Amino acid sequence: MTAYQLLQMLGYALNLLGLLVCIGGLTLARRPRHRLAGRLLAALGFVIAASPVLVQLLGLVEPAPVGALPPS
Repeated sequence: MTAYQLLQMLGYALNLLGLLVCIGGLTLARRPRHRLAGRLLAALGFVIAASPVLVQLLGLVEPAPVGALPPS
């Protein structure tokens, strides 16, 4: 299994986890006493959710070539 395939499999899980962390942070940020912690938690959730795209954008994981036929 290549790193690209692993990233595709984990992409949905990271998106859901990041969404939940971001919603929790935004809920926490509604309280004036915990505003900074909530905003930081929301930003962390966004980074978790966007990490599959960011990893590809930064070139840390190369996509597998498409359309390559195996030798016969």
